[in-house]
Amino acid sequence: MDDLPVVVIGAGPIGLAAAAQLVERGLEPLVLEAGPVAGSAVREWSHVRLFSTWGELVDPAAEKLLAPTGWVRPDGTTYPTGGDWAERYLQPLADVLGEKVRYGAQVTGVARAGRDRIVDAGRDEQPFTVHVRSADGREERITARAVIDASGTWSTPSPVGADGLPALGEKAAADRISYRVPDLNDPAVRARYAGRRTAVVGSGASAFTALALLADLAKEEDGTHAVWILRRGIGANTYGGGEADQLPARGALGLRAKAAVEAGHASAVTGFRTQAVERDGGRLVLVAEDGGRLDPVDEVIVLTGFRPDLSFLSELRLGLDERLQAPTALAPLIDPNVHSCGTVYPHGVNELSHPEQGVYLVGMKSYGRAPTFLAMTGYEQVRSIAGAIAGDQEAAERVELTLPETGVCGGAGLFDEPENAEQSGGCCAAPATLQIGIGAPATTSGGC
Repeated sequence: MDDLPVVVIGAGPIGLAAAAQLVERGLEPLVLEAGPVAGSAVREWSHVRLFSTWGELVDPAAEKLLAPTGWVRPDGTTYPTGGDWAERYLQPLADVLGEKVRYGAQVTGVARAGRDRIVDAGRDEQPFTVHVRSADGREERITARAVIDASGTWSTPSPVGADGLPALGEKAAADRISYRVPDLNDPAVRARYAGRRTAVVGSGASAFTALALLADLAKEEDGTHAVWILRRGIGANTYGGGEADQLPARGALGLRAKAAVEAGHASAVTGFRTQAVERDGGRLVLVAEDGGRLDPVDEVIVLTGFRPDLSFLSELRLGLDERLQAPTALAPLIDPNVHSCGTVYPHGVNELSHPEQGVYLVGMKSYGRAPTFLAMTGYEQVRSIAGAIAGDQEAAERVELTLPETGVCGGAGLFDEPENAEQSGGCCAAPATLQIGIGAPATTSGGC
């Protein structure tokens, strides 16, 4: 199998970094991207600015590939938008990789050659078969020595229903519901929200972004108002780490959302768990599980997170945490039910391995439903995995990453209880840099 390529699913930041790491190891990657260009998913939020600076968004192996082309890393202290990231880094990197990246290639299934998930005999000796459908509908099967799934979670946003399933009437109201941060620079999108009452459902950074954008619109367009729907109460940490957040751009965004509420451009509704979406003429009414009803709104923006699409991996033996849908060994390190801080601990092949040897979920997809992923973490993941595939176990188990404390508390096991909404302090009260020593074993432990 050593002569076969390593198939990488997705030409986003982590998928392309995986390809660069494999090339540096002398291995042959084949990147399969469903979209027509590199970073297709990133381009769909091209108007959104990242929390990380350019200095944290470029993979070292990728930069080595780009250097001979005359590519120059942008100012490391500045914050790019998604569009900047795609145009100034991802597409040039994909261009350097050339024929190692295929576009319009939708992966529809991954399995062991000649073995469904039931069969044990000779399983580990068989290569992987990757089923692909091209943009013109043509189907083919590619044989691979290993598979790195970096397809992300962008295509599967979570619904408005508080139980994780679509609320009653949610699908029928799809014409008035969006699951993305709106691009208000687009005239058509701007017209959709200008002078209207919009419900924003969610409590994370995407919700902060939407609230801040709608607040800016409200200053220019009379009648524009946001209704912020929260499943828990408002406490000291509702708006994130603020000035204590060591990702300053994220801290500033939380403060903008807070200012929107305090200025009256947005009103908060707490303890509201959506069960149904009903039509009231041309408007929508959200109904809670306890029977409470909100005043009608014109639009709903649902920003309740994302989840991995595991459907095309159904014939593989994956070891996934039953709650997060993240690799079993990784889940305890990132579980928001346990950790009250957004600290992301570096990890590698040991935490990302599955009972099915040779398959890895990386990037956002490796985090399942947890929201704390950073690009730097993904770059460390694929560096470790490339080392393991190349047979360099020492490099695979070495940690080569230092991450900051985020200074953001993300709830507790009983996150809906009022007392937890009011919690403050802990490790988030005095954020500090988390030092990870180079050369230390990759086995990590949780806790703040």
